[in-house]
Amino acid sequence: MKLEVKRVGNSTGLILPKDILGKLNLAQGDWLYVTENTDGSVRLSPYDPAFEKGMKIAEKAMKTYRNALAELAK
Repeated sequence: MKLEVKRVGNSTGLILPKDILGKLNLAQGDWLYVTENTDGSVRLSPYDPAFEKGMKIAEKAMKTYRNALAELAK
């Protein structure tokens, strides 16, 4: 798909088609995160890579300390 970079007020932006917004589960006001790849390309994603990394760390900790967390929940 080819998108045109357009002037939006005093800024420059991309207008995403409705079907792309639906596939990404995005609505007006949501954020897109840009990840630069080693080959110079960029990836747009509705998910924050730093948040995902933090969640993996948290999941590992919850698995490791499952018993202690269960006791604290009582």
